[in-house]
Amino acid sequence: MQKYSLSDRVQRVKPSPTLAVTALAAQLRSEGRDIIGLGAGEPDFDTPEHIKQAAIRAIEEGFTKYTAVDGTPSLKQAIIDKFQRDNGVSYQQNQVMASCGGKQAFYNLCQALLNAGDEVIIPAPYWVSYPDIVMLADATPVILAAGIEQQFKITPQQLEAAITPKTRLFVHNTPSNPTSVMYTHEELVALGEVLKRYPGLLIASDDIYEHILLGDIPFSNLLMANPDLYDRTILLNGVSKGYSMTGWRIGYAGGPEEIITAMKKVQSQSTSNPTSIAQVAAETALNGDQSCIAVMNEAFRQRNLFVTERLNAIPGVSALSSQGAFYSFANVEGVVERLPEISNDTELASMLLNQADVAVVPGVAFGMEGYIRLSFATSMEALSAAMERITTALNG
Repeated sequence: MQKYSLSDRVQRVKPSPTLAVTALAAQLRSEGRDIIGLGAGEPDFDTPEHIKQAAIRAIEEGFTKYTAVDGTPSLKQAIIDKFQRDNGVSYQQNQVMASCGGKQAFYNLCQALLNAGDEVIIPAPYWVSYPDIVMLADATPVILAAGIEQQFKITPQQLEAAITPKTRLFVHNTPSNPTSVMYTHEELVALGEVLKRYPGLLIASDDIYEHILLGDIPFSNLLMANPDLYDRTILLNGVSKGYSMTGWRIGYAGGPEEIITAMKKVQSQSTSNPTSIAQVAAETALNGDQSCIAVMNEAFRQRNLFVTERLNAIPGVSALSSQGAFYSFANVEGVVERLPEISNDTELASMLLNQADVAVVPGVAFGMEGYIRLSFATSMEALSAAMERITTALNG
């Protein structure tokens, strides 16, 4: 068999671990296994009816052609209105763009901004794609670890110590995937004070879970807490999580005109415009009735309480109550120490899949060993069965 020479770039990165777990669970299910998948970060709710109807009308009216690369003017206006309404941030049309999901928005940013030798500071635990997208842009991820002992939140001192003359970008995500913790306004102000001392350092604020709020902490991001970082901050967001529109693939970004223009250029040579029909649906989501968010959040709160209580009842497991998003990032170091046949979180996740028929993601995929991530974006019936299986397996 002929061997092909692949690029150094593609050999630096790995496939998304969360998508791999989801695909494996689906494969095993198709083979007849009763697999409960807690790997995917995907709300189990249907897309709200008024959003679906808007897309249906778009099809019926023939809105099925190319659009502008960065989105229709009306969707961009909806994005502008959302940033003003929810975040108190003002943008013009040339400062926002729509993309094929939030992941593409971050990919566009890294391709537009980074060069070989540049460093990007990424707090861990992190969303699995951040480091690999940075490496695809030939830059170097610099990982700042913050474990459960500091509630998975980096300190200003950690941030300052990581900044070097090569630092180009700081990536921040709250509410967090995978930990579901939120930074308070005061904590964001403190991080902002560090960032202000380095005027050449740009900030990417990933706000995709902005509307999934489960506790008492109001949403804030670095720009909302530090308005004078406006000229250096790119806000990344999308409709996937808050409106249960994962498959529609619409993300968006707002920021300095020069950076957004460069991101648009990258997108023009990759996917071009997001799907026209999905753009209409996203515009309706942003402009329309927002009550669907509260309905989903109430269900997520109940699931969060249930999962957290069940996890903490297992010897050797420690889990914080989730403040936003829909994950539990549980410390399982005690279980690994207790079970002689298990030596790390990857083996533990494999054991849960093979013996308990429950799919979870090992913490190492998020840059932190000794943990597992469980998504509770599924029904209480599935969660109840999954937790029963996990409890039985880990108490064995």
